[in-house]
Amino acid sequence: MSPFSRRDGLLHAEGVPLTQVAAAHGTPCYVYSRAALLERLAEFRQALAGRDALVCYAVKANSNLAILDQFARAGCGFDIVSGGELLRVIAAGGDPARVVFSGVGKTADEMRLALERGILCFNVESAAELERLDAVAGRLGRRAPVALRVNPDVDAKTHPYISTGLRGNKFGVAVDAALALYRRARELPHIEIAGIACHIGSQLLDPAPAAEAARKILALADRLAAEGIVLRHIDLGGGIGIRYRDETPPAIADYLAPILSLLAGRKERILFEPGRALVGNAGLLLTRIEYLKQGEEKNFAVVDAAMNDLLRPALYDAWHEILPVQVAEGDGVLYQVVGPVCESGDFLGKDRRLAVRAGDLLAVMSAGAYGMAMSSNYNSRPRAAEVLVDGERMHLARPREALDQLFASESPLPRA
Repeated sequence: MSPFSRRDGLLHAEGVPLTQVAAAHGTPCYVYSRAALLERLAEFRQALAGRDALVCYAVKANSNLAILDQFARAGCGFDIVSGGELLRVIAAGGDPARVVFSGVGKTADEMRLALERGILCFNVESAAELERLDAVAGRLGRRAPVALRVNPDVDAKTHPYISTGLRGNKFGVAVDAALALYRRARELPHIEIAGIACHIGSQLLDPAPAAEAARKILALADRLAAEGIVLRHIDLGGGIGIRYRDETPPAIADYLAPILSLLAGRKERILFEPGRALVGNAGLLLTRIEYLKQGEEKNFAVVDAAMNDLLRPALYDAWHEILPVQVAEGDGVLYQVVGPVCESGDFLGKDRRLAVRAGDLLAVMSAGAYGMAMSSNYNSRPRAAEVLVDGERMHLARPREALDQLFASESPLPRA
């Protein structure tokens, strides 16, 4: 059931009218549903019931502390890709011992921070990273728990920008090179082999590629066991897709079923790293129409949100449903929904039929993942407010940036 529904023609977030959110916190504004976050997590938990499994939320999807706090309270683990994300998790009450650290470019300082905080595991993505991690751990007098992120060379059948498991991608260690690197890891004095990991991409709608990847990873795990390299966990990544337009993603249980059947009878703990699947449809971007502009060839609805607020349409040509907050009569007009940023690629939606007037509110749906997390201050625009709705209550999870905050940390050269 959607957390966003109409009552008397007015779009609500749970029990709160979006007009009330806009009146209290202005626009543009991200609005999230607490119930939707926890319902999606419950779907994963139900699908994994009876198994030794840990759901590690992919922080990159949406790193607001209010959202991390909800998942931390629910006992989630976390998948991070930077030292900053680790500190966010800790600030939100997350347990570092449930954190896995992915990413191809971990710095020595980030490694040191993660070791000092006692994370669960580093997902190592290259031979060079493994050697650096051994050296950093040695200087601290510790052993670093690692899993090699193995690239299984599986086509995830998704957008090329978010495909991560093919031979030509920058991520992970090639599957045919992984055994030798595990042997090297066993030799290093400050490395402790903990597991194996893979992640083939994002917005995955077909479970078959994920199952194929799991099959390759399990075969490698068995070869490692034959050499006496015993793994504590198997991390099969995330990437489960959501509905943006006309996609028909499977239920979580149906997506995981062929993977879990391969894992039957195994002793290793299982990790999954969902991000978009947990938060994507739990959020929307609320924006107001500033002008309706009739052009010679196209009509434009110029709104106060822009590509700096929601980059996905400009970056991926991604589709987000755009709904008037208040239903109006009439067939509407075909509009290009665009922002005020000085780029021709600044659009939120193309060719949308809307019955609207200047000043009306629009809801850009399915914006809970990779929305605020990818936002910027381009054109010196303050980043949007974020609101978490819980029933009939609103919680301001992040106030809108003030204009003077944009340059508060900058300093010009002193004048002579």
